[in-house]
Order: sequence, then structure tokens, then C-alpha cells
Amino acid sequence: MVDLSLVLWAAIPPLLLLGYYYCRIPFAPPLLKLLMFFVFGAISGILALSLEWIFESVANSVVNWDSVKRSLPGIALRQLIEIGPIEEGCKLAAVVIPIYLQRQYRLHLSSVLILTIAVALGFTAEENWIYLFHGTASIFERTIGTPVHAMFSAPWGYALGIYISSKTGNQNKKFIFRAWLNSVICHAVVNVLSSAWGYSLPLRFLSYGFFPFLLWMFWRLEQLLRKVQRKPPIILISGYTPQQRYWQRSLVLFALVLGGNAIFGLFLLARIVSPLNPSTLLSYEILWFILTRILLNLFFGFLAWGIYRYLRRIARRRYFY
Repeated sequence: MVDLSLVLWAAIPPLLLLGYYYCRIPFAPPLLKLLMFFVFGAISGILALSLEWIFESVANSVVNWDSVKRSLPGIALRQLIEIGPIEEGCKLAAVVIPIYLQRQYRLHLSSVLILTIAVALGFTAEENWIYLFHGTASIFERTIGTPVHAMFSAPWGYALGIYISSKTGNQNKKFIFRAWLNSVICHAVVNVLSSAWGYSLPLRFLSYGFFPFLLWMFWRLEQLLRKVQRKPPIILISGYTPQQRYWQRSLVLFALVLGGNAIFGLFLLARIVSPLNPSTLLSYEILWFILTRILLNLFFGFLAWGIYRYLRRIARRRYFY
């Protein structure tokens, strides 16, 4: 029997995020259609899981695939040739096939992007349920990972939107594969970085790139959303000389590392504290530990935000004065 509470915890965060993006997108399709694509995304998640199982069975009949994927290079190989292509391919099919069946309607770029996000969030809901049902992830972990599949699929969703909405679509077709390949690589990188935490040093240091990379992908999604909203892009690199641009790129990278690992620190703190008995949280040592870790990570987060605001201010001065 299906546990209704698990279904709700799996579906509600993606649906709330879909509602947020729906309110931001101009020329968004009807809400019922958006929910239909959300369901298509969940179905594509089931299809991807089946295809991955078939791939694993075939690979094990050829080589000892289970032993290959235990090492970090093996995990990277699996992500690049199995997980990334299958999951991004299934999501792409869940967007393209329904649109093709209704090809008499020309969709706006923003409509295609929000339909892509709906499919990605439906895929997330299905994946959430699988993880929660098998107890391999907590509700907290799955909730904060809600936007990740949307961030993966945004590049090819945007490229597909340009192709569908353009009157000269054939000229833009080549960009869809490039954007899809970009999504596959980013998908693989995120999963490899998240897996590095389970290994000994120095491989474990790779995990500190996990949240900075997610932060960059979130930034990329926001830039694409600004494009479909016909808003000017947020400019951070505004230097005139190569030296100025290199310096500003270094500051952007530093801000991503600080901000991403500030989020990572709070995430680890939540994982450490959540299993504790509520009565032990009131002890002086535990409270002091929680307070110091929160303040430390907030300090790094505000420092990253300060660098971001500094770069924005320089860009405004150069472009508007």
C-alpha cells in the first residue's frame, strides 16, 4: 500500500516550485496543461528507471559493471554514459512528444521553458518518492534538492524553445543537441561531486565543489528566466581590460566557493543535528556547537553576497553612468 504522506512529501515541494516559476513566466500555458506535463515528467522518471535497470543488466553481462561503478572514475563513467543521457533523454522526450502531437500551435519561448521545468519537477517528484520509499534519503535532503533537475534541463529547454518559437527553426536545431549535451555533462558532474563525500582524502575534497557548482547552475537558470521575461541580464564581469576581467572572474569564483560552501556547511549541520533527541539540543555544548556553526557559515555567506553586490555596483557604474 502506498504511503500517502510519502507521496505528499515527494510531490508538494516540486509543485510549489512549479507554481513559483509559473507566476514568473510570461505567456505561460494554462495551469492544467502545466500539471499534465508535470505528470509526463513523473512518467519519464519511471521510464528512466526502467532503462537504467536494463542498461545495468546488459552491462553486467558484458563486464563486471557493479565493481566498475564502485570507484570514483567508474561513477563518473556511469554518469556520463548511463545516468545523464538516459535521464535527460527521457525528460527531453516528455517535452518534445506532447508538443509534436500538438504542433499546429506555435508556442512562445517562455512557454517551452516552463513546460521543460514542469517535466523536470515531475521527474523530481517521482525520484523523491523512490528515495523516500526506500529510505535512502531524508525529507530534508530531497526538499533542498527540488530545483536540481530543473537546473539540469534548463539549457536544452531554452534551446528547444528558440527552435520551436522561431520561424527559421532549422537554423537553430543544432543548438538543441549542444544544450542537451551540456545538461548531461552538468548532470554527471553534480552526481560525481556528491558521491565524492563517501571516499577518503584527497578525493573527499571534491565534495566541496558540489554546492558551488549547484549555485552556478541556479545562477544560469535565473539568467535564462530573465531572458524569457525580456529583462536585461545581470552583469558581473564588466572590466575593460583583460586584467580587470580576470580579477572579476576570480571574485565570482571566490563568491561561488564561499556561498556554496556556506550552504554546504548549513546542510551538514542539519544532517548532524536532525537525528539528535530534542532534549539533548538544550545542552550547553550542543547549543554552542550549533550557534558557532551557524554564525561561521552565515559569515561566509554574507561575504559572498558582499562580493556579488560589489561586482553589481561596478557594472552599474560602467553601463549606466
